[in-house]
Amino acid sequence: MSTRRDEYIEKMKLQLDDVNAKMSALEAKAQEAKAGAHEKYQAEMAKLREQSQLAIAKLDELRAAGEDSWETMVAEMEKLRDAFIRSFHYFKSQI
Repeated sequence: MSTRRDEYIEKMKLQLDDVNAKMSALEAKAQEAKAGAHEKYQAEMAKLREQSQLAIAKLDELRAAGEDSWETMVAEMEKLRDAFIRSFHYFKSQI
């Protein structure tokens, strides 16, 4: 594996891990919400987890891709990561 590819994969992994850790902390805060709001937060957390899983799956695909094809996957990886991070920040702003 190329150094550039390894660095990119590690950078993406760290970013996803960071948002997932923050999401776990936020979930604890959402647990304290009133009953009606709690249900809404749970639904939003489920959407965030789904986005996280999609981004992790794409990262796994990128990791498995050949040297000649991994760069073509970068744009889609970044699109998934950005959507996940935007959704997280929006959810965080609602709590």
